[in-house]
Amino acid sequence: MTPTTSTNNPALRRRVLRAGLCIGVLSISPRLALPADDNFRAAVTALTGGRVPQTGRVRLDLSPLVENGNAVPVSLSVDSPMTAADHVRRIALLTERNPQPDVAVFQLSLMSGRAQVSTRMRLATSQTVWALAELADGSWWQHGVNVIVTLAACVEGESS
Repeated sequence: MTPTTSTNNPALRRRVLRAGLCIGVLSISPRLALPADDNFRAAVTALTGGRVPQTGRVRLDLSPLVENGNAVPVSLSVDSPMTAADHVRRIALLTERNPQPDVAVFQLSLMSGRAQVSTRMRLATSQTVWALAELADGSWWQHGVNVIVTLAACVEGESS
């Protein structure tokens, strides 16, 4: 009797390939599309007018581990020369799992000088936070950051 190896066991080989494929898909899926949550999708669709954001150009600076979700510092910037032909119109900050997904929308113009904003936000729980930017040509760009929150904030239905 010979030992079973992946070279002579097609069933084992298929299982290993399926597992590898699943891991590969899961590792790239956040970069391919926004999550499927209905409230979040509705907020993105309302903001973008149904356009699908591309990945890139937007940078969301946010700590991946937050001790307290009550006041989380966040900075958003967009790679743009801020010229008449290529400037940022809006930068939006959205969350997947807060009671209200749209946190803030910042209107920019050529007079802004730089496509950069900083603020603080509340996070209800661990989730992905998204920054979306609309450019002068009507295109939308995105960047998401997974955040782990140890002490949540803005939870609905909380009694005192």
